[in-house]
Amino acid sequence: MLGVALGAAGFAVLFRHTIGWIFAHAYGAPDVLTAFRNLPWYARVALPTIGGGLAGFLGAIAARLKGGHGVGEVMEAVALGRGRISLRLTLLKAIGSWLAIVSGGSVGREGPLIQFGGGLGGTLARLFRLRERQIRALIAAGAGAGFAAAYNTPIAAVLFVVEVVTGVIALDLVLPAIVAVPIATALTRLAIGGGPIYGQRTFSMNSNTELALYAGLGLLSGVLGPLFMVLLERGESWFAKLTAHRPARAALGGALVGAIAVSLPEVTGNGYETINLILGQQLGIGLLALILFAKAAATTASVSSGSPGGVFTPSLLLGAALGGVVGHIVLRFGPSSHTGAVAAYALVGMAAMIAATTHAPLMATVLVFELSGDYAIVLPLLTACAIATVLSRSLHRESIYTEELRRRGSQWEVKVVAAESDVNRAP
Repeated sequence: MLGVALGAAGFAVLFRHTIGWIFAHAYGAPDVLTAFRNLPWYARVALPTIGGGLAGFLGAIAARLKGGHGVGEVMEAVALGRGRISLRLTLLKAIGSWLAIVSGGSVGREGPLIQFGGGLGGTLARLFRLRERQIRALIAAGAGAGFAAAYNTPIAAVLFVVEVVTGVIALDLVLPAIVAVPIATALTRLAIGGGPIYGQRTFSMNSNTELALYAGLGLLSGVLGPLFMVLLERGESWFAKLTAHRPARAALGGALVGAIAVSLPEVTGNGYETINLILGQQLGIGLLALILFAKAAATTASVSSGSPGGVFTPSLLLGAALGGVVGHIVLRFGPSSHTGAVAAYALVGMAAMIAATTHAPLMATVLVFELSGDYAIVLPLLTACAIATVLSRSLHRESIYTEELRRRGSQWEVKVVAAESDVNRAP
């Protein structure tokens, strides 16, 4: 267990530090947004194109090897006991994600961190010839450790394992994650720093009637989340029709991101820097609305074209932009006391969008609570996340992860029910 936590945290620290080193020394900038703001227009197009092509090339090699893809592979290995997560394949995809990220691709870093943690858990379990149930437990622990190392949110990481990865509450699968997650979080904080990754935020709700407004934000997220998932699916079909060669598709996807970044560099990267600008109430309503649609298009261009990477943090940005738009409206037409409305609604929007795409309302609620560090936000979070999840499930039955499994022919819900029965029958 200790080896899984140490390995997942160490990989996350290395992954994040090398990305920071590239931006500091190759771009002369602290982050991707600053880097692309300083680049000439032709470099904004060329870099994502080249990075996307290289990432797609590695993705094409990975596709020929035995193994699944991303978080879906971890879900199958843990909840269903199917397949083995190849550490070599995971490293290959991680390098592809790294190339896409440092070149400005609109992808998240959480995917490779979660998959590496799961792959390391499975590899160590097989190395020590553990039983199948123990292998699944260590994969779950590694996935949780990777999530915690990515977001510095240990409780949300455990809930990610419970609500997303396992699909059922099986204590012998979840308890190892509860042990590994705080170890990975502590090591990551030691190397990178503690505290909420988006800074400490102070939240206040002037009256309980505001819950109606947050409920409305949940409704909007419950519609936008499924639309984003459909856009990703349609984008994949569209790119597949253009060419059968994955590197060419990924390069085209990178070029599209670069074309958008010529006028709107905020779409590059996973969205971390732009989220901080939104929470700092530094962006106007018009720019937020533009970012909302442009980031969805850029993420579709990167991910659907074949660049390895996650969509979790880009989804957080979509939610922050949507919440920021609502916050500006409240700020304009609501009472004068709503001075922090943009940041407050952006935080709740982040959680509601994650709930709408993952169908994991508790994880989304706790994630943003841990990111903000303010207990007062919990009630609006629960309200918006519950509504967003219910509406999203009614419009789009699959989550962003189970949709991936469905396209691969896996009957996720049927098999999870069977797995739950096996858990209940176990001595």
